[in-house]
Amino acid sequence: MNQRFVAHPWHGITIGEDTPKKINAFIEIIPSDAIKYEVDKDSGYIMVDRPQKFSNHMPCMYGFVPQTYCDTKVAEYANEKTGRTNIVGDEDPLDICVLSEREVNRGNILAEAIPVGGFRMIDGGEADDKIIAVLKGDQAYGNIQDITEIPEMVLNRVKHFFLTYKDLEGTAKEVEITHVYGKEEAYEVIKRSNEDYINKFGNADENLVNALLEAMKVNA
Repeated sequence: MNQRFVAHPWHGITIGEDTPKKINAFIEIIPSDAIKYEVDKDSGYIMVDRPQKFSNHMPCMYGFVPQTYCDTKVAEYANEKTGRTNIVGDEDPLDICVLSEREVNRGNILAEAIPVGGFRMIDGGEADDKIIAVLKGDQAYGNIQDITEIPEMVLNRVKHFFLTYKDLEGTAKEVEITHVYGKEEAYEVIKRSNEDYINKFGNADENLVNALLEAMKVNA
């Protein structure tokens, strides 16, 4: 089946065999994009979200982790770490930023990524974590083990983008980054987002088998 059909990037691609130490990242946007692209959740196709109105472009490869979902377990962790009680999940796949010294000239690709930390971002009262990862095998970033090893200027550039891009477009919610955390907390966010996904959608392979069995019954 996997060899005959293109998998849905959110549901049909695995989170990664060595999660959370190494995970798959589906890249929607690259730094040169003047258009904001995102995956259409129903079809799995890349769609145009909107043209970028200003020159504040994404500073790295950006996308999401397949088979993740930010809901109750991710929100509970954000509440625990911030001391708050009113944060909820944003009900989207877990976002990921992938650093590489190489220029990538297209999106709509899969990248093996090594999580090294993340930003605990709260957007309008919703947990909207950004996992920070390095591209596996990258010559400049590939040996980094934790976010503390990333140059401060690089992290500040990524942080500045997320704190300002909605302001520039006139659609700002109350956006804040409460913590910059290391890989152990990133691992926990990844695990929880995968648990939230399974609780919401079930096991993707089991769902496929059950759907095929039902189809066979109908056609019998």
